[in-house]
Amino acid sequence: MPRFTPKTVTANDLRTGESVWLTADNRWSPHHHEAELIEDEAHAQMRLLHAQRQADAVVGAYLADARPGPNGPEPAHFREAFRTRGPSNYPHGKQAERA
Repeated sequence: MPRFTPKTVTANDLRTGESVWLTADNRWSPHHHEAELIEDEAHAQMRLLHAQRQADAVVGAYLADARPGPNGPEPAHFREAFRTRGPSNYPHGKQAERA
């Protein structure tokens, strides 16, 4: 039986389109390191269902592979790492904050 890969629940903010992650205390955070790192498959599915019921706040919720890091979860795939940096078409959102 394959081992479960830890996950985070991610989506896009309905109003801004920004990537957000579900925290353990049920907030949507724009910061990946604040996300709840889910290490149990059944719990991951429950958290995803919880997120999908929040259609008034987010769209496109899904489970993303993650790994533990020194400051919280870290993306395990290039796509998710890219989403943490914000839109790529011009500096705004997270990119503008870093400038």
